[in-house]
Amino acid sequence: MTGTTRSSDGLDARRKRLLFRCWHRGTREMDLILGRFADAEIATLVDDELGQLERLIDLPDPDLYAALTGNKPLEPPWDGTIFERVRSFRPANEGA
Repeated sequence: MTGTTRSSDGLDARRKRLLFRCWHRGTREMDLILGRFADAEIATLVDDELGQLERLIDLPDPDLYAALTGNKPLEPPWDGTIFERVRSFRPANEGA
């Protein structure tokens, strides 16, 4: 997979912006991790979860990647439920 598989049609402006930001991180690894998560989950996130995702993607790629891979602990306020969901997310077609 090289990019988003989800159209932004039907999403409000906040979700469109988050979807774009998740796919345009600066490092390909983070694009794939956050972009795939956003493709699958962005439409169903509630306001609090959207806020958590907005804060999470403000972290620099090296820090967030280290936390997602277990090499560095993530401190509050970034270590909420969205971080755990991103960390445990596996695309349905992974390995296919």
